[in-house]
Amino acid sequence: MASTLITVAPTGAEADKAAVPVLPVTLDELVGTAKECEAAGAAVIHVHIRDEAARPTLDRGRLTATVAALREGTDLIVQLSTGGAVTDSFADRLAVLDAAPDACSLTCGTVNFGDDVFSNPWGFIKELYQLTQEHQVVPEFELFDLGHVATLHRLLGEFGPPAGGHVHCDLVMGVPGGMPGDVPTLAAAVAALPDGATWSATGIGRTTLPVLFGALGAGGHLRVGMEDTLSFARGRPVTRNAELVERAAELARFAQRPPMRPAEARAFLGIPGRPA
Repeated sequence: MASTLITVAPTGAEADKAAVPVLPVTLDELVGTAKECEAAGAAVIHVHIRDEAARPTLDRGRLTATVAALREGTDLIVQLSTGGAVTDSFADRLAVLDAAPDACSLTCGTVNFGDDVFSNPWGFIKELYQLTQEHQVVPEFELFDLGHVATLHRLLGEFGPPAGGHVHCDLVMGVPGGMPGDVPTLAAAVAALPDGATWSATGIGRTTLPVLFGALGAGGHLRVGMEDTLSFARGRPVTRNAELVERAAELARFAQRPPMRPAEARAFLGIPGRPA
């Protein structure tokens, strides 16, 4: 029976802890959330970290400590964001790989991000990609728009396959300035992907459920979490990341595509197993 890769993105760089007290921002909160989400059906955790004031940071010491703590406390695949916050420098974003995660995000183009600009010029993309190959960190190609798919083809054509040998993408849909979170756009994006690529889809905000159902129906995989939505239903805030994972896992089982466990996900994504 086919199975479903579920990634949880618990924190992000946008939400304010003061406005969303249940957002996991400390290391203890993040590890506790990771354990709950693994039990609920997640196999990958997509990680942004915060500083002591709950502000987004790419501090290398904190990143390294976070990777270590998540590995000690869970079997999840640890995927660090190389996007950080829109204010982070390219140098700091490249240095994320020094924390030696299992995987990382690699965004394939610049996108208007609400009122801001999430900058990913070609020079940065290709430098980051070559670093992932050198460090043997498996990239997940983040695609916010259809033009990003063309950049992915260019990247693979110029520099060859990623670490692990398998191309896996995440379609990030519903960001103001990016591609809309609807089924016709999902189908167009999937049709444009490289042959043999697999994909997950993320629906931001109110597009969460349409994208989730569309992805399951089209044979794709799922990313959920409080980075992507703070509402569980209209008028009802998310109380913990695990409830978003639980809903995704339940729907995956209903679709007869149960959640992958971390060991299966490692084989699927080409990520080496943990040392004994």
